[in-house]
Amino acid sequence: MNKAITEGLVFMPPPFSGGLDVWSAGDGIPGSDTYDIIPNGIYVAADSTFAGCLEVLKTETVAKVRYTGETQILPGCYLQIRAKVKAVSGPLPAVRIAGWAGKPNGAHLGGVTEVGPSTQLTDYGEVVEVTAIVGTGDRQGVDMVWTGAAYGHFGIDITGPNSAVVRVDDIEIEDVTGYFLRDLMAIVDVRDYGAKGDGSTDDSAAFEAADADAGDRTVHVPAGTYFLNNHVTMESRVSFEGTIAMPADKRFILQKNFDFDAYYQAFKNEELAFRKAYQALLNAADHESLDLCGRRIAVFSPIDMQAAEGEKTSFAQRRVIRNGQILAASTGDWDDITVTAQASYSASNNLKLTNVQNISAIPVGSLVTGNGVGREVYVAGRDIANKTLTLNTQLFDAAGTQTFTFRRFRYILDFSGYDSLSLFSLDDIEFQCQGLSSAIMLARGGLTFHVRDCFITRPKDRGITSPSRGCQGLQVDRCQFLSDESGKTVSQRKSICLNAAANDVKLRQNRVVHFKHFAILGGTGSLIEGNHYFHGDGTTNGIRKGGIIFTSPNLQSIITGNYIDNNFIELTNEHDATPDFGNQYSFGGLTITGNTFVVIDVAPWFNWLVIKPYGSGHFIHGLSVTGNSFRTLNCTIDRIESVDTTYADLNFSRMRNVEFRGNTYHGVTDETLNPVSVTHTQHTAARHWNVGAYDYLPFGGRPRVIESVVAEDGLKNGSGSERFPGFYVRPDHEPSNKKFRITWSENVKGRVRCMVRMDNPI
Repeated sequence: MNKAITEGLVFMPPPFSGGLDVWSAGDGIPGSDTYDIIPNGIYVAADSTFAGCLEVLKTETVAKVRYTGETQILPGCYLQIRAKVKAVSGPLPAVRIAGWAGKPNGAHLGGVTEVGPSTQLTDYGEVVEVTAIVGTGDRQGVDMVWTGAAYGHFGIDITGPNSAVVRVDDIEIEDVTGYFLRDLMAIVDVRDYGAKGDGSTDDSAAFEAADADAGDRTVHVPAGTYFLNNHVTMESRVSFEGTIAMPADKRFILQKNFDFDAYYQAFKNEELAFRKAYQALLNAADHESLDLCGRRIAVFSPIDMQAAEGEKTSFAQRRVIRNGQILAASTGDWDDITVTAQASYSASNNLKLTNVQNISAIPVGSLVTGNGVGREVYVAGRDIANKTLTLNTQLFDAAGTQTFTFRRFRYILDFSGYDSLSLFSLDDIEFQCQGLSSAIMLARGGLTFHVRDCFITRPKDRGITSPSRGCQGLQVDRCQFLSDESGKTVSQRKSICLNAAANDVKLRQNRVVHFKHFAILGGTGSLIEGNHYFHGDGTTNGIRKGGIIFTSPNLQSIITGNYIDNNFIELTNEHDATPDFGNQYSFGGLTITGNTFVVIDVAPWFNWLVIKPYGSGHFIHGLSVTGNSFRTLNCTIDRIESVDTTYADLNFSRMRNVEFRGNTYHGVTDETLNPVSVTHTQHTAARHWNVGAYDYLPFGGRPRVIESVVAEDGLKNGSGSERFPGFYVRPDHEPSNKKFRITWSENVKGRVRCMVRMDNPI
């Protein structure tokens, strides 16, 4: 690169033969004396060595020769000033290149070096060349670093004893930028704009100046440590040999090459680079995604994502982190924080624990366990001054004062510092938890967090945790969840794939292996579609746990097209502070259709659909189980559904709109149907026929509605004459509620087919 060639700039001053009126005996600035009017300098046309030169008689402490023209100083441009001199008579002096540095406004630029190396003349008539390089960057080989200069007046200084006579050949100035830049590369070096790279000087302004001047060129950061004490945004592409250091709250934004590789090259530390890149992602409008470039990033402690960004407590623009692996390092800090503390709970203030002892030691996001506490209850917030904890959901039977346990799992990515985070996605990332950490904790509020095409591998405790309402509209698509507990029996497992307390969760086309539970869902409006989740073990007559567990009774949810392997669907109301049925909706609003259910080596009492009321008076209103395939291997089970009466049974007199239809059963003793078509043959004439629905009706339900009674053959009286009697039915006839009664207008016998329901369909 040479500005004289590329931009036509003229650096070379005129020769002395052109006149001494442009050569100053002072600093070269306007008003300084020139050699055409002072007596101690003359032009010598016929010198034996030089083809015309300036002869100077030294009468001052420092005799100066300066070109009065303004030689431009440009960032990234380096000038070499050369002069050949010889002593003619008098004492032998020293000579050096020198100059006067000017600011853009014409003022003198102080604080910079304005002289080059000094050379002592040792013999008369001996020609000595003195040189110096001037430029804006503090580089090796630059004699005069003029950061901030706009121009200079250049020449020589003659020092030493007075009365020396020195002849000076024409002074030359040439562009030597090529000494410092790689061959013809289109780069701008931050050192040319004053960056020191010493690890302590604030180089922020130099970086921004280099970026502003770069145009389409690349800004280069050479070896060194560059401390940036302010926010810096680089709009040009940046290459790094050196390392960036900056406070945690200052942003470094790369607009042109925004990806993890660039930040790793800048910070030379994987975890720090990830934090700074994420910080930039939320503060750079030009980029919606952070590409991890397929890199594996080792982290040594949970990354507090809100603290990494540092300023925002809520964010609602689409942002994506994608394409890489994040590894929990085995030498990191992943130990759970466990606190036991006494607290009080009241159903009238059902999302609060009050008078909490040792509250300052209990982190937000802690799992709460204790008497009367359901599954996946978390601390959503805390008020230390008032000794109050806010919970993500209610406790079913914890009224009063007791000692609770609070366990804070450690997550690779922890978003719980956000009050609200919406429209955020994690895409094509593997979280390698290594049995040391959990994977993802969501924000405390927000909409439509999306995890897609990710692997969550061997989480210690949890895959995805929602500590509050940040799971509203959560979407988990095409992910693999691989447990760290595959070698354990179901009863020994403790890890849970995910939970959500809010509504509208979508779980689609995921593969889940050997967790205690797949999902514990506290909200409504869920869509669970196309997943394969298997949770069995090799134990004969082994126990099984719930795969999908709903804790809100009225669901408005669909489970369709799943492969449900060695686990069951569980419906509870364990997240209700008043679990007895009152004015709320009861169990229902669930469609289960088109799924494949499989179980291996279980005891006969295993069921694929379990309802567990935590309070009395509940019933089913709206449940459709259609078009599913149920199959057992190496075992036979009694039936596919049941009621867990640990706390209460269902109210079978209020069942409404329950449908079990079009399912196939293999290895199931009692098939479940509702409505069910049953036949009854009466061999002796009687007016009252007691007809059994047997064990076809779901959940042990009673015959509640008889939709039809059809004679399959002629009805006859005791003498064998065909009769056409009237009749009515009484569903509630038998105390055991297993049979209903048909009462005829006269004694008859024969065979009838009846359509029986355990519910009221309207």
